[in-house]
Amino acid sequence: MTVIVRALRPDTTADVEGFVRVRRRALPHVLFTTRSVRHDLAHADPDAHVRSLVAEVDGEIVGTAQTGLVHDSPEPGQGFLNVYVDPARTGRGAGTLLTRTAEEHLAAHGARKLFAWVLDEPGNRAFAERHGYRASRRAHFLVLDLTRSELPPLQDPPPGVELCTAADFADDPRPLFALDAETASDEPGDIDTELSDYEAWLAQTWRHPLLDHELTSVAVADGRPVAFSAARTDGARTYSTGMTGTARAYRGRGLAKLVKNASLHRARAAGYTRAHTGNDADNAPMLAVNSWFGYEIHASEVRHVRELG
Repeated sequence: MTVIVRALRPDTTADVEGFVRVRRRALPHVLFTTRSVRHDLAHADPDAHVRSLVAEVDGEIVGTAQTGLVHDSPEPGQGFLNVYVDPARTGRGAGTLLTRTAEEHLAAHGARKLFAWVLDEPGNRAFAERHGYRASRRAHFLVLDLTRSELPPLQDPPPGVELCTAADFADDPRPLFALDAETASDEPGDIDTELSDYEAWLAQTWRHPLLDHELTSVAVADGRPVAFSAARTDGARTYSTGMTGTARAYRGRGLAKLVKNASLHRARAAGYTRAHTGNDADNAPMLAVNSWFGYEIHASEVRHVRELG
């Protein structure tokens, strides 16, 4: 039995389907489709040197890795690698070979500090530690059963606030870009990034095949969007919140709950049965919001860091 690691071939259906299959088995609470995988690769920034890798055993894809540079950070030399192996096919060396190949790629492009998300399970954390990574921040995967959970009642917006959807900004989404950039800069994390390239945002985020413009809720006040809850869907049963954020000057008014509740109600009416979201473990305000909706933590990941010599 020989493990082979190579680049994902995005134009090969079997490759992309294999990549998605492994990711869904390893990360059942994260939304992946063949269209989204192809889109992410096609629109990655050249300066990020993004590569998607697969590990094969006897022609079957059993592991995956996504790796690249954090090109939009003011601190150079930072890279990321996220390695996942089919839980039924571990112990064959696929994870080690994927990690080594990803690290060599990143080092060749100047990375000196590597970040990797690792499932918060003893075997996964031990694997990361054996490869020289130390634990950093923690994040949760949360799930809400829309067929059984009772959502909070819909409420009217406060005076001066109007509820819209992302579809209402189809002619000019730049105001949503500005709001996304402001809220993203305040997200808890161990990597500082700057969202400043509007054209890249249009290609990578606004036109992403998973982004549902009709289900993405936006609160507008004083002539501009001030809060939003971005909805991603697979077009069938699964709904996922990509990001919920409020402009700094409008926080503390319940707008995050307002926009997320409106989006969840529309998602359930549209036939979606499961809602997923992610939450940084240190983001207490957003954890409280998700608990209010009835989300439950189903799994966690721990960011690990390694300094290259």
